Amino acid sequence: MTTEQLPEDYWNAFYAEHDQIWSGKPNAVLVDEVSGLTPGRALDLGCGEGADAIWLARQGWTVTAVDISSVALRRAVQHAEDAGVADRIDWQQHELGASFPHGEFDLVSAQFLHSKTELPRDGILRSAAAAVAPGGVLLIEGHMGFPSDEHNPHPDIHFPAPDEVIDSLALPAGAWETLVSREHDRGQVLRDGVPITRRDSTVKLRRR
Repeated sequence: MTTEQLPEDYWNAFYAEHDQIWSGKPNAVLVDEVSGLTPGRALDLGCGEGADAIWLARQGWTVTAVDISSVALRRAVQHAEDAGVADRIDWQQHELGASFPHGEFDLVSAQFLHSKTELPRDGILRSAAAAVAPGGVLLIEGHMGFPSDEHNPHPDIHFPAPDEVIDSLALPAGAWETLVSREHDRGQVLRDGVPITRRDSTVKLRRR
């Protein structure tokens, strides 16, 4: 990988390395934090191969799902058709620092919106907050660092803590309610027989 690559080229190359990159299962925190919400309009930022969007559609949400990679989106479209929920998902290609989906949403989800290419994450998340309808929820899940087996981390990449994420949104005083702001460990996995751990952060806010 070279940081001089255009973001779309980098992510298309990333997804083209294998026929399937992710597990096909929705993010566990999304499932935990959204299961109690009344389905409405959802925006899935960085949808990848579509597992979160498809899960939301199966729960009754009408979903706008966005990714920068045309390779990932083609897979996501096929997965949604196979799951029988293609009519509930609007797939859109955006480089989120340059363009953002129109509309207001009852749920805006940003799951692991990180990149080794240029990514104006704070600005994107502020746009995400602005897209939340009154009474709606903003859910941001992020990494707190590299996996425990990563011996050569990139020192220029910063993983913000939950309080930093909330501060970076620059939300109007009294306009939002913090429902969740926490760090947590992910379940341990084995990689080449070695146990791997990783720490993540969850921010869940409701617009008043």
